[in-house]
Amino acid sequence: IMFPAKHAAPQLYTTLHRRKCSSVSTPRITTHYTIHSRDKDSRWEGIEMERFADEADVVIVGGGPAGLSAAIRLKQLANEHEKELRVCLVEKASQIGAHTLSGACLEPTALSELFPDWKERGAPMNTPVTEDVFSILTEKHRIPVPILPGLPMRNHGNYIVRLGNFVHWLGEQAEELGVELYPGYAAAEDVFERGMELHAKVTLFGEGCHGHLAKQLYKQFNLRENCEPQTYAIGLKEVWVIDEKKWRPGRVEHSVGWPLNRNTYGGSFLYHLNEGEPLVALGFVVGLDYTNPYLSPFREFQRWKHHPSVAPTLEGGSRIAYGARALNEGGIQSIPKLTFPGGLLIGCSPGFMNVPKIKGTHTAMKSGMLAAEAIFPKVTAEGLDSETTGLHVPEYAEALKNSWVWKELHSVRNIRPSFHNYFGLYGGMIYTGVFYWIFRGKEPWTLKHAGLDANQLKPAKECTPIEYPKPDGKISFDLLSSVALSGTNHEGDQPPHLTLKNDSVPVERNLAIYDGPEQRFCPAGVYEYVPLETGDGMRLQINAQNCVHCKTCDIKDPSQNINWVVPEGGGGPAYNGM
Repeated sequence: IMFPAKHAAPQLYTTLHRRKCSSVSTPRITTHYTIHSRDKDSRWEGIEMERFADEADVVIVGGGPAGLSAAIRLKQLANEHEKELRVCLVEKASQIGAHTLSGACLEPTALSELFPDWKERGAPMNTPVTEDVFSILTEKHRIPVPILPGLPMRNHGNYIVRLGNFVHWLGEQAEELGVELYPGYAAAEDVFERGMELHAKVTLFGEGCHGHLAKQLYKQFNLRENCEPQTYAIGLKEVWVIDEKKWRPGRVEHSVGWPLNRNTYGGSFLYHLNEGEPLVALGFVVGLDYTNPYLSPFREFQRWKHHPSVAPTLEGGSRIAYGARALNEGGIQSIPKLTFPGGLLIGCSPGFMNVPKIKGTHTAMKSGMLAAEAIFPKVTAEGLDSETTGLHVPEYAEALKNSWVWKELHSVRNIRPSFHNYFGLYGGMIYTGVFYWIFRGKEPWTLKHAGLDANQLKPAKECTPIEYPKPDGKISFDLLSSVALSGTNHEGDQPPHLTLKNDSVPVERNLAIYDGPEQRFCPAGVYEYVPLETGDGMRLQINAQNCVHCKTCDIKDPSQNINWVVPEGGGGPAYNGM
């Protein structure tokens, strides 16, 4: 595993941080070395490219719930068996938890297996669910839907958490056990340093949804050969301080319906936290298989907050945080091959989210724990040919298929694809009521998804533009003021991490056919089409410094021309308990 270069020389990147470039003429938008090789780029001549290399028994990429649970379980096993085991975990965020974003309503199953004494250890789980509300929204009304025992949306026994804080706590537990954590760090001087290499017997890839390295592994080892394409959603979230009179700690609210039409998958959440002040976490999820290129997930979220059942909670309050992240929705049909020589995929990287529950933390954690238990006897075996020989551990996939994770995902496998019918949302809800609540997912068939999300957009000429109301600055807000609340920052002298495979495609195809959907599906204002200085056309402007690392552009781009690559360590959002 190679760390990206940490410090960038201004003389090396003087043209790389230019963002006002045309996609129909030179200079290029994309100058990143993943697109234009260093050996053909004069700017790299004479640069020392030797890397410092280090060795570990296990390297884990990604400091989220899956990666940290794997690291903790490995060190627990090493201590139980009195074995020396070096476990290194690398995380692109500046601090563990700073890139973590989720609702989140946490099911504690895996946590209780990992740490039966998590309460005594001070896990930041202060809000047990006390009320559970589910609704169908029309433009003016709320239709309550009973949450019967056994339905996936039932949250009895779960906890409302700020997942970034929970992940930070997991990091502390890992460090106490001796895991070496390497979060990103800010540049200290303007000197180019070649990145570092870490060699290991096994590397666990837990980058989260649509990981940069996982994309490469899928191709290199053909890991998606026998599964359906992954399908995704984008989740947008805000945290508010509200009037204490409206605060109901432990209350969980979910809704479907307005402002989305029946054929656009999505819904909302509103959680009342109990953390010493009247906080609520609220958000909106939109399936990225939507078809209308004029749809803006961000503006749908802002519009939803004005619903008569939502706005009264927020009136008089203040918004203190904003962020966004893609999430996996493919379920068991879209899980790739999980093992290959030298590595394993864990957590939301391959995608273990239970979609109707809107929960993936418990399954991600369990996958990391199972991976640790599968690799431990192999990495500690005597007589390995090399300290860092790449081991293949197919036992992990077998253990996962024999676990409660697989059983849970199999039982809900048809709920998400059941929404692909003429009645959309309502047909899917009827299917869920009949085949999940009555038969518990034991129907002898498995439905298929519609295909790649990038292929679902219709040409703009076939769709109706969506007129969104202007934000009022009290309940709803504009995009840039929202991004400012995410703490997002990227050093200006690094190569922009949003790369294009072909600089001419945005204007010639995306703008011409789909009216530039990237300027609407991005939740951070990264992509803009602006007039050429000559006045005879348009160009794509990429504001890479705004990127909140949600990966939506890489997923939804109808030309599959955008390639999100990892930026300098420490860059990106700085979420505080999201």
